[in-house]
Amino acid sequence: MHKLSIAQRAYIAGFLDGDGSIYVRLKPNKTYHYFYQVAPNIVFFQSKKERRVLEYLQRITGAGYLRDRKDNIVEYTIGDVESIKSLIKATLPYLYLKKRQAKLMLKILRKKQSIKTAAQFIELAFLIDQFGQLNYSKRRVNIGTSVGRALKAEGKLTP
Repeated sequence: MHKLSIAQRAYIAGFLDGDGSIYVRLKPNKTYHYFYQVAPNIVFFQSKKERRVLEYLQRITGAGYLRDRKDNIVEYTIGDVESIKSLIKATLPYLYLKKRQAKLMLKILRKKQSIKTAAQFIELAFLIDQFGQLNYSKRRVNIGTSVGRALKAEGKLTP
Protein backbone atom coordinates (compact mmCIF):
# COMPACT_ATOMS: atom_id res chain seq x y z
CA MET A 1 0.00 0.00 0.00
CA HIS A 2 1.38 3.37 -0.99
CA LYS A 3 1.73 6.17 1.54
CA LEU A 4 -1.42 8.27 1.44
CA SER A 5 -1.85 11.94 2.31
CA ILE A 6 -4.45 12.96 4.88
CA ALA A 7 -6.67 14.28 2.07
CA GLN A 8 -6.38 10.98 0.18
CA ARG A 9 -7.22 8.99 3.32
CA ALA A 10 -10.30 11.11 3.95
CA TYR A 11 -11.34 10.90 0.28
CA ILE A 12 -11.02 7.10 0.25
CA ALA A 13 -12.96 6.84 3.52
CA GLY A 14 -15.80 8.95 2.13
CA PHE A 15 -15.85 6.91 -1.06
CA LEU A 16 -15.88 3.67 0.93
CA ASP A 17 -18.72 4.94 3.14
CA GLY A 18 -20.81 5.84 0.09
CA ASP A 19 -19.90 3.45 -2.72
CA GLY A 20 -17.93 0.70 -1.04
CA SER A 21 -18.20 -2.47 0.95
CA ILE A 22 -16.13 -4.19 3.62
CA TYR A 23 -16.83 -7.86 4.17
CA VAL A 24 -15.44 -11.33 4.79
CA ARG A 25 -16.85 -14.55 3.37
CA LEU A 26 -16.23 -18.14 4.28
CA LYS A 27 -16.04 -20.07 1.03
CA PRO A 28 -16.35 -23.86 1.15
CA ASN A 29 -13.05 -25.39 0.07
CA LYS A 30 -12.13 -28.97 0.99
CA THR A 31 -8.43 -28.28 0.37
CA TYR A 32 -8.26 -26.04 3.46
CA HIS A 33 -7.56 -27.50 6.90
CA TYR A 34 -10.98 -26.49 8.24
CA PHE A 35 -12.73 -26.90 4.85
CA TYR A 36 -13.41 -23.18 4.41
CA GLN A 37 -11.38 -20.35 2.94
CA VAL A 38 -11.53 -17.01 4.75
CA ALA A 39 -11.92 -14.41 1.98
CA PRO A 40 -11.73 -10.76 3.13
CA ASN A 41 -12.49 -7.94 0.69
CA ILE A 42 -12.82 -4.22 0.38
CA VAL A 43 -14.74 -3.30 -2.77
CA PHE A 44 -15.55 0.06 -4.35
CA PHE A 45 -18.30 0.37 -6.98
CA GLN A 46 -18.79 2.91 -9.75
CA SER A 47 -20.52 3.29 -13.08
CA LYS A 48 -18.33 2.41 -16.07
CA LYS A 49 -18.66 6.06 -17.12
CA GLU A 50 -16.65 6.99 -14.00
CA ARG A 51 -14.08 4.18 -14.23
CA ARG A 52 -11.28 6.75 -14.01
CA VAL A 53 -12.17 7.40 -10.35
CA LEU A 54 -11.53 3.75 -9.47
CA GLU A 55 -8.36 3.77 -11.56
CA TYR A 56 -7.24 6.75 -9.47
CA LEU A 57 -7.95 4.87 -6.23
CA GLN A 58 -6.02 1.87 -7.50
CA ARG A 59 -3.11 4.07 -8.52
CA ILE A 60 -2.82 5.90 -5.18
CA THR A 61 -3.20 2.75 -3.08
CA GLY A 62 -1.08 0.49 -5.27
CA ALA A 63 -3.33 -2.46 -4.47
CA GLY A 64 -6.19 -4.51 -5.87
CA TYR A 65 -7.72 -4.95 -9.30
CA LEU A 66 -10.58 -3.60 -11.42
CA ARG A 67 -13.36 -5.72 -12.89
CA ASP A 68 -16.04 -4.68 -15.38
CA ARG A 69 -19.43 -6.18 -14.63
CA LYS A 70 -22.11 -6.85 -17.23
CA ASP A 71 -24.45 -4.30 -15.61
CA ASN A 72 -22.17 -1.32 -16.49
CA ILE A 73 -20.63 -1.22 -13.03
CA VAL A 74 -16.90 -1.35 -12.34
CA GLU A 75 -15.64 -2.96 -9.14
CA TYR A 76 -12.32 -2.12 -7.56
CA THR A 77 -11.44 -5.00 -5.22
CA ILE A 78 -8.71 -5.25 -2.61
CA GLY A 79 -8.42 -8.79 -1.31
CA ASP A 80 -4.94 -9.28 0.09
CA VAL A 81 -4.79 -9.14 3.87
CA GLU A 82 -1.87 -6.73 4.25
CA SER A 83 -3.38 -4.18 1.85
CA ILE A 84 -6.75 -4.45 3.59
CA LYS A 85 -5.18 -3.87 7.01
CA SER A 86 -3.17 -0.92 5.72
CA LEU A 87 -6.16 0.69 4.03
CA ILE A 88 -8.38 0.29 7.07
CA LYS A 89 -5.76 1.70 9.41
CA ALA A 90 -5.24 4.66 7.07
CA THR A 91 -8.94 5.46 6.69
CA LEU A 92 -10.43 4.42 10.05
CA PRO A 93 -10.35 7.92 11.61
CA TYR A 94 -12.34 9.26 8.65
CA LEU A 95 -14.90 6.46 8.25
CA TYR A 96 -18.42 7.05 9.47
CA LEU A 97 -20.88 4.51 8.04
CA LYS A 98 -18.38 1.67 7.66
CA LYS A 99 -16.41 2.19 10.88
CA ARG A 100 -17.96 -0.87 12.61
CA GLN A 101 -17.26 -3.08 9.57
CA ALA A 102 -13.66 -1.83 9.46
CA LYS A 103 -13.09 -2.59 13.13
CA LEU A 104 -14.70 -6.00 12.76
CA MET A 105 -12.50 -6.74 9.75
CA LEU A 106 -9.34 -5.94 11.74
CA LYS A 107 -10.56 -8.13 14.61
CA ILE A 108 -11.25 -11.03 12.24
CA LEU A 109 -7.88 -10.72 10.52
CA ARG A 110 -6.10 -10.72 13.90
CA LYS A 111 -8.08 -13.75 15.07
CA LYS A 112 -7.47 -15.60 11.80
CA GLN A 113 -3.70 -15.41 12.38
CA SER A 114 -3.98 -17.18 15.74
CA ILE A 115 -6.30 -20.09 14.81
CA LYS A 116 -4.92 -23.36 16.18
CA THR A 117 -8.04 -25.48 16.74
CA ALA A 118 -11.35 -26.27 15.06
CA ALA A 119 -13.19 -24.65 17.99
CA GLN A 120 -11.26 -21.41 17.39
CA PHE A 121 -12.13 -21.60 13.70
CA ILE A 122 -15.82 -21.91 14.59
CA GLU A 123 -15.50 -18.81 16.80
CA LEU A 124 -14.01 -17.04 13.79
CA ALA A 125 -16.95 -18.20 11.63
CA PHE A 126 -19.45 -16.71 14.09
CA LEU A 127 -17.46 -13.48 14.13
CA ILE A 128 -17.64 -13.41 10.32
CA ASP A 129 -21.40 -13.95 10.56
CA GLN A 130 -21.65 -10.54 12.26
CA PHE A 131 -21.21 -8.91 8.85
CA GLY A 132 -24.75 -10.10 8.15
CA GLN A 133 -26.07 -7.61 10.71
CA LEU A 134 -23.78 -4.77 9.60
CA ASN A 135 -24.10 -4.95 5.81
CA TYR A 136 -27.06 -4.68 3.46
CA SER A 137 -26.62 -8.12 1.92
CA LYS A 138 -29.65 -9.90 0.54
CA ARG A 139 -27.87 -13.22 0.00
CA ARG A 140 -25.69 -13.42 3.10
CA VAL A 141 -26.00 -16.73 4.88
CA ASN A 142 -24.85 -17.16 8.45
CA ILE A 143 -22.64 -20.21 8.39
CA GLY A 144 -21.04 -20.46 11.82
CA THR A 145 -23.38 -23.30 12.74
CA SER A 146 -22.84 -25.14 9.46
CA VAL A 147 -19.06 -24.79 9.83
CA GLY A 148 -19.38 -26.44 13.24
CA ARG A 149 -21.48 -29.30 11.82
CA ALA A 150 -19.02 -29.85 8.95
CA LEU A 151 -15.99 -29.92 11.23
CA LYS A 152 -17.73 -32.29 13.65
CA ALA A 153 -18.76 -34.61 10.79
CA GLU A 154 -15.16 -34.74 9.56
CA GLY A 155 -13.85 -35.54 13.04
CA LYS A 156 -11.99 -32.23 13.38
CA LEU A 157 -14.05 -31.13 16.38
CA THR A 158 -14.10 -33.11 19.57
CA PRO A 159 -17.46 -33.27 21.37
